[in-house]
Amino acid sequence: MIFDVDGTLVDTNYIHVVTWWEAFRQYEHDVPMARVHRAIGMGSDKLLDHALPEDRDRTADDEIRAAHRHLYGEFWTRLRAFDGAAELLRACAGRGLKVVLASSASEREMRALRAALDAEDAITVATSSDDAEESKPAPDIVQVALTRAGTRPERAVFVGDTVWDVQACAKAGVPCVAVLTGGISRHELAEAGAVALYESVADLLRRFDDSPLTGH
Repeated sequence: MIFDVDGTLVDTNYIHVVTWWEAFRQYEHDVPMARVHRAIGMGSDKLLDHALPEDRDRTADDEIRAAHRHLYGEFWTRLRAFDGAAELLRACAGRGLKVVLASSASEREMRALRAALDAEDAITVATSSDDAEESKPAPDIVQVALTRAGTRPERAVFVGDTVWDVQACAKAGVPCVAVLTGGISRHELAEAGAVALYESVADLLRRFDDSPLTGH
């Protein structure tokens, strides 16, 4: 079982929206929050290309990323996992499934996310931004997760919350189950190719026995 973290297990997507929005404002880019939201789930390199003009002065990109890291870091001690997140990971582990967190967050950020999850006993391994050459929707992070778990695409299931998750999984040959807690519509996730849709990880946990997570 491979899990995205931001917006799937931990309630962070809208924190990212606000902190990216403010980072852009600090560098005189007025980007509507709705546009920022559509890019959440990409790596920061692709997010900037998605949200900002193509002809911008790119010499400030690293400074914008640093501004976002600083702003988002202010929330690290207040991050909250979604209801049922830790229990779902433990349910998977209890079935003998390897649980892999597939995130392009930095190592420091992952420590904060894992602290919010408080499910270390269920996690087999986790990825970070250091592990993938290219961020989602490229398949790199999913492929790294497969390698870390020592398994093949057809023996894995991914749980995510954005169309970028679904697209990355399609390229890696892994079915993607989607939850709606990232703020992306059911229609968009289904159109992208999600194999099943749930309101949240708590909903997925309630319906666990009949879900793709157990082979149904």
